[in-house]
Amino acid sequence: MEESHPQDVPAVRIAFRVGYLGGGFFGSQVQAEDRTVEGEFIAACIRTELFSDPREARFLAAGRTDRGVHARSQVFSFSTRNPDRACSVLDWQLPPDIWIGGYARVDPAFHPRFDALTRTYRYYFREPHLDMDAMNQAARIFEGVHDFSPYARTSGKDPVRNVISAKVFYEEGFTVLEVCAESFLWHMVRFMASALCRVGSGQAPPESIGDRLSDTHCPALSPAPPEGLILWDIEYGFPFNPLARGRRSGMHLESERQHHRLMWRICEVLR
Repeated sequence: MEESHPQDVPAVRIAFRVGYLGGGFFGSQVQAEDRTVEGEFIAACIRTELFSDPREARFLAAGRTDRGVHARSQVFSFSTRNPDRACSVLDWQLPPDIWIGGYARVDPAFHPRFDALTRTYRYYFREPHLDMDAMNQAARIFEGVHDFSPYARTSGKDPVRNVISAKVFYEEGFTVLEVCAESFLWHMVRFMASALCRVGSGQAPPESIGDRLSDTHCPALSPAPPEGLILWDIEYGFPFNPLARGRRSGMHLESERQHHRLMWRICEVLR
């Protein structure tokens, strides 16, 4: 019997649920000269010999995140003849500010963007003492099908989106906006967060959210800062097999946490 060569093995399509800290990247999408999440992930796949050409492997992402935005559950998918190696080794080839949280073997035609059922984002507000109840009341106005032109940069795309749920709550001393929708426009959640912050700080009433939704020619908003935003979850209707976060990523996250704790204290004594 002839020995089977790797090129004789059929490719398997696999999807990875990926997390990252966005502060060290110029966004998630590949760029020629800047450090990006996709660029680092593809480079790790090539080093691990999962594929040599991302286009041939149909490497695809569920979406893009801007510079400074984080992810708990971004999804990358590609086809490889070494799926077992991908699940066991790839995480060790990634830099510590990117990690794999789970994987799933998927249909050969799987597309992480177009096959997504819903997406969920969370925005953590830096501002203290916001009126959470007023913000939550205002956030509910976003629910349903609306023209979100006043709350996004549409770039020629259809501005109508279906927001399934929007709520504001407290978590560990922070006010948090959570939004779930079928899809989002560019900067949509950051514009929503900016408008809700005005409500929470008393600069605008909750009804101003609906007023802006019904007036596509209203004065422009500035989006909230990117570092408060997390791509929280993407739902496909199937589970991902969990993978334990690597030790390097865990140490990196703890180091970042301790750094910001130190800077908080330094700012306190210097102000």
